[in-house]
This record gives sequence, structure tokens and C-alpha cells, in this order.
Amino acid sequence: MYKLMMTKYSMIKITETPRDGMQGITQFIPTKNKIEYINALLQCGFDTIETGSFVSPRAIPQMADTGEVLKNLKDKPASTKIAVLVANEKGGILAKDYDIVDEIFYPFSFSPTFLKKNLNTTLEKGEKTIDFLQNLCTESGKELVVYLSLAFGNPYNDHWSIDLVSEWIHKLMQKGIYRIQLAETIGDVEADVIQQVCAAVVIAFPKVEFGFHTHALPDKGTEKVNAAFTAGIRHFDTVLGGLGGCPMTGHEMVPNLDLTELLNFCHDKGLNCKVDEKKLNRAKQKLSKIIFQS
Repeated sequence: MYKLMMTKYSMIKITETPRDGMQGITQFIPTKNKIEYINALLQCGFDTIETGSFVSPRAIPQMADTGEVLKNLKDKPASTKIAVLVANEKGGILAKDYDIVDEIFYPFSFSPTFLKKNLNTTLEKGEKTIDFLQNLCTESGKELVVYLSLAFGNPYNDHWSIDLVSEWIHKLMQKGIYRIQLAETIGDVEADVIQQVCAAVVIAFPKVEFGFHTHALPDKGTEKVNAAFTAGIRHFDTVLGGLGGCPMTGHEMVPNLDLTELLNFCHDKGLNCKVDEKKLNRAKQKLSKIIFQS
């Protein structure tokens, strides 16, 4: 029993999200550069790679070539899953047609203001979209991962509480959803709040696999990671280089959690995250091409 507990304690899952990193770059990145970069990431040992999104190209022009990128991914290890983000039912239908896609991400929130700004939808329609996507995933053998955006507070003065977070987690479980990423979307939440919320839901919902998505200024992510980890979270979203941020919130974009910060945290704690850092160096070279030659 002790060995099993230690294995669970020491194993960290990482979802690397180049989609989230690239969407904030205004100049269009050539499709071939995206393909080369994501193919390099596929060899690094990540649990999941979020490769792109099926959203309106008017809203996020950078992701207009997601389908072409997916068609050109190769040598995907069985241990690494491919994910795409969708904003509505149409996006889910598009994602369904790609056999290489294992997971569909949906950025939900119980904040009406956030839903309007980020998805141009309402709370009622957002919940119906979840139902549609869950049925679609069940039929196609994929898994729906719901991002509970603004899980740690609300900057728009919409109602928020830990009880409300728990209420929506319970609703998602009733729909058969057991993968939920708690998202600190804007990057302004203190570590003690993160730990309080994560601890409450991890204890209350032991059957759910929770993950943590955060935004932080350079060298400020570690304290947030530590807060979530201490509360029992073992699945983290990262972006190599800390690129990106959510462009639809109406707030200044704060970078995503830098993969390097999480890896350093894992090294300091003696945690296993399965990332091959030699192969990661090759991916970094491809990333340089995206940043400086796009």
C-alpha cells in the first residue's frame, strides 16, 4: 500500500498546450512550423498535447489551420494523447472526424460574463454544449475534458464561492464527466486561495481527476504550482517558454505557466514527470523558429 501511495504521490502528469501559447502571437505562424514543433513535442513524453482548436478563425486566426496540423502529425507514442479545444457544437463535430484526437477540451465557466466574452454564449447554452460534446465523445471514443474557468474567483463581480464551484463539479459528474481542469484564467489569484479551493474539491470529489491551469508572471508560477500540489493536484497544464495567455477575457494577458518552472519544481521535489529533457531541447529549437521566424 505504501509503495502504491508513493507512486501516486510522485507521478506528475503534464498537458503541454502549444495551442494556448501560439494563439496569442499575432503574426500567423506558418503551418509547417507548427507541424514540426508539435511533432517534436510528441517525442518528449508528455501525457497530453493540446495541438490546436476548432474555433472561429475570425476570433482566433492563428488556429485556422488546426485541421491541417492534425493531418500531418506522425509517430505519436501510445502514451501521449492529442487534444483540441472547441468553443461550440460545430467545433466538436469537426474534432470528431479526426481519429488522432483523443480528448476534446471545452472552456466552460459558471460566470455569465466570462462565457459572453470568451465564447459568446450564455450559461444555459454552455451547459447544453457540454451535454452535446459529452454525447459526441461517448459515441466517438474520445474523452471530454471540461475546463472550469475562473474556478478561484471572479473579476467581473459575478457570484463566486467554493460552494458554487462544488455545485458545478457535481453537475459535471452527473453528466459522466470525471476530467476537470481548474483554471486560474487571468493570473491574479493568490496561492492560498488556490490551495483552499483545490483542497476542498479534491477531498469532496475523490472520483474526479482534477488538473490545474494557471497563468503567472516569470518565476511566480512555482508558488501556485506548490499550492495546487499540496492540495492534491497531480495534473498540470504548461506552455514551453511561458507563451500566451487568454486574449478574450478583457484583461491584460498574463503568460501561461512555463514548463521550465514546473520541471524545476518536480526536480526539487523528486517527482517523476516522464519528460525526456534531451528530446525537449530539440523541441526548444523548433520553438525558436516559431518565435523568431514566424
